[in-house]
Amino acid sequence: MLAKLDYILKRLVMSALVLLGLSVITFTLARVVPSDPAALYIGPRARPEQIEAITIKLGLDKPLYIQYLYYLRDALRGDLQTSIATKRPVVQEITERLPSSLELLAVGMTMATVVGVILGVLSARLQGSPFDVLVRVLSLVGVSLPAFWLALLLQIIFYRHLGWFPITGRLDTTLRFTHPIEPITGLYLFDSLVTGNWVAFKDAVWHIVLPAATLAAYPTGLVARMTRATMLEVLSQDYIRTARAYGVRDLFVTGVYALKNALGPTLTVVGLSLAYALTGTFFVELVFNWPGLGTFTVHSLLKVDYPAIMGVTLFAAVGYVVINLIVDLLQAWIDPRISLG
Repeated sequence: MLAKLDYILKRLVMSALVLLGLSVITFTLARVVPSDPAALYIGPRARPEQIEAITIKLGLDKPLYIQYLYYLRDALRGDLQTSIATKRPVVQEITERLPSSLELLAVGMTMATVVGVILGVLSARLQGSPFDVLVRVLSLVGVSLPAFWLALLLQIIFYRHLGWFPITGRLDTTLRFTHPIEPITGLYLFDSLVTGNWVAFKDAVWHIVLPAATLAAYPTGLVARMTRATMLEVLSQDYIRTARAYGVRDLFVTGVYALKNALGPTLTVVGLSLAYALTGTFFVELVFNWPGLGTFTVHSLLKVDYPAIMGVTLFAAVGYVVINLIVDLLQAWIDPRISLG
């Protein structure tokens, strides 16, 4: 127990240093981009005296290192400054859009993990068969396809030609008036489910299928390939052959003994894919007009909204660090052979 606490403390210190370095780099890059934040803050008809007043108000008249120290002080207090484009606190912008991104991320990664593990296990179990070849080809395709291209392809097939799923948004516009979702967490699927709003729940499911499938394509390929590779290694071990020799059912050997010991590397891939998907949702959200952090970030980049860019970057970095720490702890819990040190 003490070893785990010591490990967590070391990781937290290292993570703090990483976040500090990232904030310095991001802050510097955001400020060296040719633009006038004060003029952008006021609007297209800004007068020189107004620009000067806003420059002083935003602290842009001070040296860059002083601006960074002020930003770091505010960030440690939970204040990520005010968005230049929306004139609202960046923290408020992130918290309002976070539930929709988390919902998309959760559904997409759940699909990727379940489908990837199942395909990987079956592929290893049927090594050399046509099914194994098909899984490897599909895994390679899933990893190779650009997310925005796959999103457009799914829209053409399942909306334009088949008409099975909606093309954009989280919910049909009319349902906001006929069957509004009572806000609890901001997660439409959860809120509509717990309140018994089945009409809205069904519509929310239909809306999330295509963007979640697009987001899941890349991690599904990675998870399937890693699961197949680790399962093949584990299935060749002596204890697996011994278990089979004792007459233990093959399904039990594969699904319990082998899969448990093969989940360590797969879990690492899932964690890294989850962290990658935090920013990978940007293209998906933009194509499907999904009102999450990705859409907000893209618009902020186009408008050179550096407080919003900094806020989203730091938020994504914190998420990446936390996810990696959780994955390492889960690995040590699943596989006792792994020591935290």
